[in-house]
Amino acid sequence: MKKEGQIRIPSGCAIAAVISKEGKKMTGEKIIEGMKPMHDRSNGLGGGFAGYGIYPEYSEFYALHIFFDDRNAMADCERFLKDSFEVVKAEYIPIRKIPEIVDVAIIRRYFVTPLNSVLKKYQLDEKEYVARTVMKINTEQKGAYVFSSGKNMGTFKAVGFPEDVGRFYRLEEYEGYSWTAHGRYPTNTPGWWGGAHPFTLLDYSIVHNGEISSYDANRRYIEMFGYKCTLQTDTEVITYIADYLLRHQGLTLREMASVIAAPFWSTIGKKSPEEADQLAYLRKVYSSLLITGPFSIILGFNGGLMALNDRLKLRSMVTAEKDDKVYIASEEAAIRKMEPDAVNVYSPCGGEPIIVTLPEGTY
Repeated sequence: MKKEGQIRIPSGCAIAAVISKEGKKMTGEKIIEGMKPMHDRSNGLGGGFAGYGIYPEYSEFYALHIFFDDRNAMADCERFLKDSFEVVKAEYIPIRKIPEIVDVAIIRRYFVTPLNSVLKKYQLDEKEYVARTVMKINTEQKGAYVFSSGKNMGTFKAVGFPEDVGRFYRLEEYEGYSWTAHGRYPTNTPGWWGGAHPFTLLDYSIVHNGEISSYDANRRYIEMFGYKCTLQTDTEVITYIADYLLRHQGLTLREMASVIAAPFWSTIGKKSPEEADQLAYLRKVYSSLLITGPFSIILGFNGGLMALNDRLKLRSMVTAEKDDKVYIASEEAAIRKMEPDAVNVYSPCGGEPIIVTLPEGTY
């Protein structure tokens, strides 16, 4: 019998990211390579990537990536889209057929903008209308699932190991200033294409290693504001919490971190009066959005990244730098694969947000 210390317990799931602080473009090859040393953190039931800055020629349009079960579902959804959006381009997302990826859905993308007449009718801004459309398709359009909906960014995911998913979607042909990645090891939810990470809404994307023990409380609260959790995995709710706190409530990234990974009351009591008042306010007002359980997450958004551990740091996460690049991963080995000469290797404290943002005009 093998004893403790002789068995690899990977703590489930692998996350990684790379971003250029100067907005320089890089292909998806680097992030795919970074996932290879963490192969054993996945079990082949989900892998995915998000790239930012990958659609410069359509940067003013929302890129809807959609899975379809069949052509009837595709036809129904396309009719729905044409009633509310100007569709400037519709196409199949290029893939490379490989034996490791099976049961392939119909995978399409649509570059769209909401019709002004529709926005005026419902008195909504375009982001809110697109977000509501995503929810409507995912809950009411049978056989259709929108898995990416931001501007100048896109998510690519499937059932498989992440390095195979990267090859399947031909990510070496895309160039972006920021990439995130995930390898899934589901423990209590099914492995299916829609359940793979990243989870996205508009330009927000989440990759997550861990388990949310507060999921039901978080879900019940966030669904009061029109969000619908339908994807059979706990991570989905983090994306909607990010959208709600950042877009609707106008919180900063640090304030959001202080909500979902709120410091203990004993910690708040040691802060300066001004800081303690702010932290106490956030904890009281948004108490239902405190995420409990082990987690490390990377939030991607247009112009930056944020990495965050749970407040007890129950999941590993490492950051490093080299020149204009910042690297984040579950293991240092993944960073060394992307950049052997990385420096300033750092393991963030529990609840400590690592935020990287690009200057306006560089992305």
